[in-house]
Amino acid sequence: MGDLLTTVVVVVLGVGGLLAVLGGLYWLTKLLPGRWTERGRVFVFLFPALFLMIIGLVVPALRTIYTSFLDNNGKKFIGFDNYTEIFNTPNTRLTVINSLTWVLLGTVITVVVGLTIARFADGMRGEKTAKSLIFIPGAISLVGAGIIWRFVYAGPPVKVGLLNAITNAIPGLPVSMGGDGQRNWLIERGFGPLNPPESAPGFNSFLLIVIFIWASTGFATVVFSAAMKGVPDSLVEAARVDGATRRQAFYKVTLPYIRATIVTVATTTTIAGLKAFDIVAATTGGNFGTSTIANEFYRVYFVQSRSGFGSALAVLIFILVVPVVVINRRAQARAEEMMGA
Repeated sequence: MGDLLTTVVVVVLGVGGLLAVLGGLYWLTKLLPGRWTERGRVFVFLFPALFLMIIGLVVPALRTIYTSFLDNNGKKFIGFDNYTEIFNTPNTRLTVINSLTWVLLGTVITVVVGLTIARFADGMRGEKTAKSLIFIPGAISLVGAGIIWRFVYAGPPVKVGLLNAITNAIPGLPVSMGGDGQRNWLIERGFGPLNPPESAPGFNSFLLIVIFIWASTGFATVVFSAAMKGVPDSLVEAARVDGATRRQAFYKVTLPYIRATIVTVATTTTIAGLKAFDIVAATTGGNFGTSTIANEFYRVYFVQSRSGFGSALAVLIFILVVPVVVINRRAQARAEEMMGA
């Protein structure tokens, strides 16, 4: 009871104090001369959001960057040693390659498949039902998706693996490709004649990317479908009058019109791929050469307590995300200019 009362008092005093500060600042804006009054009021209303952003984002980010230049005890300054270790250590270097593979394949396939489904589902009978079914995987958490697909990829001694059951039913399929129904899909890196070196992503990593695509395609499809319905019918009809086929109208009219939406979906998927953690943790735990930067960061920082090296991995994710955001903003600006023209 005492703890509850203390919590209530702290919340009331905290909220009351914040409102008192904002009220005082708002009153002070009335004392400002001329044009500064309006600017002061804008600052007062933006202050809570700016304060929370600084405390919750800016300060931790700066601290992480600072820690990345320290040793694993967080005491000695070692410069860029943690960053050079990322690329000099084979295991960590593979995690970077895996993450980039997630981004490349995951983004491209998700966008292409999402556009294709949205294109063929547009205007068809049962469109709403089809899109609802396609969106279901996106409504499942990535951890849940990983657990579902872990049963699909399950190998011996467990005999519930759906993929093994399928490959076992295919006559003449080589054992190296699961022909005997006894393949450990999440453990074995090779597939048939393909045996990638230890420095390259294995086939099991591509199986995890399939889960990511399965979970992301529904979102992409729904967003693309909504964007396509926003294309003015007059533009499409004008193209058809000029002799364009439905396919030509799609490529020459619809795609340019929804370019901003495509860029947004690609950016969202790219950032999700760079931060891939849930699926890996729920399926392989980052073992068997499937770890990503985010998964490696968790293992290094929280399991091994190597704060310096772990912070360097976190900063690396940030460095990889920044260009994506910049490219997205420029692409959005170009799309807006085209729409205005």
